Amino acid sequence: MAKKTAYMGMLTALAFVFSYIEFLLPINLGVPGVKLGLANLVVIVALYTINVRWACTLSVVRILLVGLTFGNPASMVYSLAGGMLSLVIMIIAKRGNLFSVTGVSILGGVFHNVGQILVAVFVVETTSLLYYLPVLVLSGTIAGVLIGILSAILIRHLKKAIQADGQNMNRKEE
Repeated sequence: MAKKTAYMGMLTALAFVFSYIEFLLPINLGVPGVKLGLANLVVIVALYTINVRWACTLSVVRILLVGLTFGNPASMVYSLAGGMLSLVIMIIAKRGNLFSVTGVSILGGVFHNVGQILVAVFVVETTSLLYYLPVLVLSGTIAGVLIGILSAILIRHLKKAIQADGQNMNRKEE
């Protein structure tokens, strides 16, 4: 349990640092809110290497920490809406075994944007914001591909390291 907690702490810190990097280096493509989603890389890694409960905890903690540090209550609401919808869709996609890690990441990127735009439509009380959706779906897809490829590589290496560590632990106990 101590190793899992330490691993979770490391992932949380890494997600926070990735969010900070994105805060420092905003991507301006003419559409507000377009980001690469580096922190989602860490959430996907947690989803595949720990479990759903810990991935959810990581996501919520990261969003709250980033919102309190770099944002405001409104940004936290948008991030929570996008992050939670994204996470639910990724969990369903992963459990269904129909998608690769990259496919799960693409769905996560797209639905993060869908969640945020739905909150914006509700807050601003106009459906005209839905015109941004095609651009946000495209940006979520592109970001999802990039993050998914990186996540798959990291997951493969981390699973090997975790397996090797488990074998080393068993040898020490013998």
